[in-house]
Amino acid sequence: MRPASSLSRPIVGAFILFGVVLSLFFAVLAALVVEGIEVHLVDERLAEVEKWARPRAAAGLPADLPAGLRFHRGDDIPLSLRALPAGVSEAEVDGIGLHVLAGADERGPYVVVDHESDYEEIEILVYSMFAAFFAGFVTLALFLGRFVGRRIVTPLRELADAVGQGAFALPHTERADELGTLARALAAHTRELREYLDRERLFTGDVSHELRTPLTVIMGAAEILVENGRSPAVQAPAQRIYRAAQEATECVTVLLVLARAPQLALFSPVSVNEIARRETERYQAMVTGRPVTLRCVGDAAFRICAPAELCVSAIANLIRNACQYTEQGEVTVVIEPGRITVEDTGRGLPDAVRQTLGEGARPIPSSGSAGTGLGLSLVKRICEYLGASLVYENRPSGGSRFTIIFPVTFTPS
Repeated sequence: MRPASSLSRPIVGAFILFGVVLSLFFAVLAALVVEGIEVHLVDERLAEVEKWARPRAAAGLPADLPAGLRFHRGDDIPLSLRALPAGVSEAEVDGIGLHVLAGADERGPYVVVDHESDYEEIEILVYSMFAAFFAGFVTLALFLGRFVGRRIVTPLRELADAVGQGAFALPHTERADELGTLARALAAHTRELREYLDRERLFTGDVSHELRTPLTVIMGAAEILVENGRSPAVQAPAQRIYRAAQEATECVTVLLVLARAPQLALFSPVSVNEIARRETERYQAMVTGRPVTLRCVGDAAFRICAPAELCVSAIANLIRNACQYTEQGEVTVVIEPGRITVEDTGRGLPDAVRQTLGEGARPIPSSGSAGTGLGLSLVKRICEYLGASLVYENRPSGGSRFTIIFPVTFTPS
């Protein structure tokens, strides 16, 4: 069954419209010709009868006319035919159609009547033939349109299916027509995209693997400093180094996961609400000693089939950014069925960060904090990987609201 938006439908419609218009044109032309021939033949026939019968009737001689033709003069003219105008006209008497030539001379009025004419039957036959021709031509246009539509649409559908399935070899690239040109252009573009994605995946994987070793060394050295350092002047920087190296390690892990093809159904379900509460507790230290309250509200519990590292990174980035750029007020993590919302009372997002989120085309006034929005860019990539949506809104009372909406297919109850 063809879809409602199939390209073959307008092709079939065009053929049917062409068939109807052409048939009507020939039908009208044929009707005019038939009527013209009828008038010409009937007029000439009646005129010939008049020339032959009128002198014989004037001389009192009998006029032997062909069957169906009659000549009447004076009182012999039927009452129903006496009021006809001069010339050829049509009349109907007792349900019988007549062609009548009325005239007058020095001996009075006369009429020539054609009681029956084979031309009427011929006319009906001609019109019946044109009706059959009209129906046949429209039917032929329908089948021809469907045939041409299939010839055009089927290769396009095959090409679209091959592109959608990610086939390495696209069909119809050997053709010399426009479809072949399109197929070769798609094949070249697909090959370039595949090479680009492969380079990016390999680069991300290689860089991430290379960073793991130095980050592990840094974290180990920082742990030693934290455990053995007795001076607060040593422990505080060591703890910052350890936290930074730990966050970098988590980012490397996320990049490695993002470099792989998404196969979410293979992962075990993870509790998103527990991750949100755990990350809220984790970043309480960022607001300690500042006029900022970090809290988590909502008791909805849901799980999704996804890598735990990605969920942790997405939620953690939103909470960390909100805590970092909120000078006073509160940061609230809201847990709802199928969604996590992080909102703050900060100064909103700057234009540079909005461009990272794809909203740079709109003029948005903002006096927000500085930043490149790399964390939000990573959250956006994670949401795309998970099939989730990242929605940004301005809070009516000031600040930002980010919502991650997880797809229903990945949120088992």
